[in-house]
Amino acid sequence: MEKLKILICNAQKAFCQALKLILKDNYELVFCHTNQDCLKLIAEDKNFELLLLEFKINDLNVRQLLKQIKEKRPNLKVILFSDYKNKKILQEALKIGASDYITLPFEAKELINIIQKNSLFGAI
Repeated sequence: MEKLKILICNAQKAFCQALKLILKDNYELVFCHTNQDCLKLIAEDKNFELLLLEFKINDLNVRQLLKQIKEKRPNLKVILFSDYKNKKILQEALKIGASDYITLPFEAKELINIIQKNSLFGAI
């Protein structure tokens, strides 16, 4: 069975390692650590179904990145993760192209549920 291919963009390598432990058995994972690498990978590989993207509230680059991603790949599902708890701000991100969000800290099961909800593959 084909695995869902997920691109994960986060500057913190330890966080990426934690996600790898949670997701590696059921998903094909590709990691990057900068917004520019994220855009490059999305342009090069059309097989990503989901992007897990770090969202920092004061980072205008993420908002611009989200707009650029949606221009290149309008159907790519983008799930933001953030330690910012203001749901109004995160909901504004949904308006500019994010599919969903999860706030830190989160349980592994919560992340898997959000991935499944936003996946064409559905439940595993």
